[in-house]
Amino acid sequence: MTDTDNFQLNLSSAELQKRTHKDYLITKNLLAADAPEYLALAEGDKQALKHLVKAAYILERINMQLDNPHNLAFKEYLAKEIAKGNQDAIMTKILFDGQKGINSIDAMSDKINLAKGHGDLAGKGVYPEDLTKAEFHQILSTMLQAGKDEAVKKILSQRSVVERNGRELIGIDYIDKFKEDFSAIADELTKAAETSTDADFNEYLELQAKALRTADAMLDAYADKKWASLQNTPLEFTLVRENYDEEMTATIAENKELSELLAKRGISAIPKDFLGGRVGIVNRKGTEALLAIKKYLPLLAQNMPYHDEYPQTVSSEDDNKQTMVDVDLIALTGNAGEYRGSITLAENLPNDDKLSLQIGGGRRNVYHRQIRFISDKAKLQERLDAVLTKEQHQYYLDEADHWFTIGHENAHSLGPAKGSETLGKYANIIEENKADMAALAFVDLLTELGMYTPLQRKQIIVTMITDNFTKSKPVISQAHRVRNVMQNKYFAEHGAYEITPEGTIQVNIAKVVPAAKAMLAEIIRVQIDGDFTKAEKYVTDNFVWTKDMELIAQKLQKVSKTLNGTTNSPLAQKLLCEE
Repeated sequence: MTDTDNFQLNLSSAELQKRTHKDYLITKNLLAADAPEYLALAEGDKQALKHLVKAAYILERINMQLDNPHNLAFKEYLAKEIAKGNQDAIMTKILFDGQKGINSIDAMSDKINLAKGHGDLAGKGVYPEDLTKAEFHQILSTMLQAGKDEAVKKILSQRSVVERNGRELIGIDYIDKFKEDFSAIADELTKAAETSTDADFNEYLELQAKALRTADAMLDAYADKKWASLQNTPLEFTLVRENYDEEMTATIAENKELSELLAKRGISAIPKDFLGGRVGIVNRKGTEALLAIKKYLPLLAQNMPYHDEYPQTVSSEDDNKQTMVDVDLIALTGNAGEYRGSITLAENLPNDDKLSLQIGGGRRNVYHRQIRFISDKAKLQERLDAVLTKEQHQYYLDEADHWFTIGHENAHSLGPAKGSETLGKYANIIEENKADMAALAFVDLLTELGMYTPLQRKQIIVTMITDNFTKSKPVISQAHRVRNVMQNKYFAEHGAYEITPEGTIQVNIAKVVPAAKAMLAEIIRVQIDGDFTKAEKYVTDNFVWTKDMELIAQKLQKVSKTLNGTTNSPLAQKLLCEE
């Protein structure tokens, strides 16, 4: 009996029928096979895209193994069952393709396991499946006491897969672990560079290909540094590396003795990277609009709380290492394309923990046009009627959410850049909280400087407060949603909004920015101090689900039944078939 025979579907037929119904499953459509953005490209760029899309999907295969050790076997099992005509397997495959794995959290913050007996793992697929937190800490302590520092460094490397080695653990660089697949990706990137029309982009592809052939973090850093400098390329390809998903490494911050021992040996414990692929076409008009904020970034950096207590990534207008592009998406794969409750609108990379920033590299913001588009304006109006006081409808604008996202992504480049690993499982919550509050805190300043009009200022504030309410109380692992709850509590206590007798949100526009500034100062202080206990208290004190939040949540649930999501990538599938 093979591993693919050892599965049972976990969800009932009725549950599968509900979750795959169009009312419960949202679909984000990426570029069509005959999209004008694609047809307008030079022939060489069209040919390059075939290889970039293929590379992105090989990357997805790698990340599925990092995400859960049973993902690929379960995918094969579904294929066999579908061939037999199993209707439940067909519906399960729809959900599997959307969340890109067995395990997920839906829009109601409920855990979804598609295979019976296969719950989510704290160590995902990057630690032994049977490894407990206590055993993990004990093994690390024993190895350190035995002077095996270099082995521990490899175990705690962001880019390693950890396996058992007798009574110890061993870290294997993922380039070595998945050598065949990474080599195949590198080959595709090299082929793309042979036909792509942009020299800068081709240089990046060659650097990235080199980094995928040899297990060397510095090669990644060179590729990241070049990628972050790209501004005027026609095509977009990103190898996304982010560490929001794995919880095992973060538990080290809870063990004071082990943390101190690692610190003495100069070893950092930063959660493992998971991998995603993004392929797209840079939208020139959208990109020009994004760049409007760039000249203000040095001034914003100088207005950050306690700005003199940490080095600035953004230092001056002449040395402003921040590029920005608006991208029409062809494919989102792996970690970048997982629709687990939500899917990202934009990314600011590389993150603070990446080596490229230490060698003088900058950051790059990539915005996802197709993800942010709202297709159902009637449903949006129904939501506003349910939750926002009538006289403030005039200030709600879906485009203002994009303006706020621009502020959020750029705020990731502001503030402390080191020490987040000591905050453990709270690091990402606090960082996302910081980005939101900085985006709001600078709205008035940017209005004074002329970037926003007074009307746009009101639209950003009202839209942000309205959209900040969620359909359910999140779980602590959902960093992006936990920060929503924390902010809602803080805003309520500072009078930034109130719930009317009719049960709708009334935004006190004048009090929002001062409240955001106050919260931002508290966040930055936590990040600078780098104390796990202080971070835990800060999150615990603010992560409180109130009666008002539940009231709005109940209304949102009536308006939107959405539980799951997926992406539809017709141009990507066409290009895969042509190659």
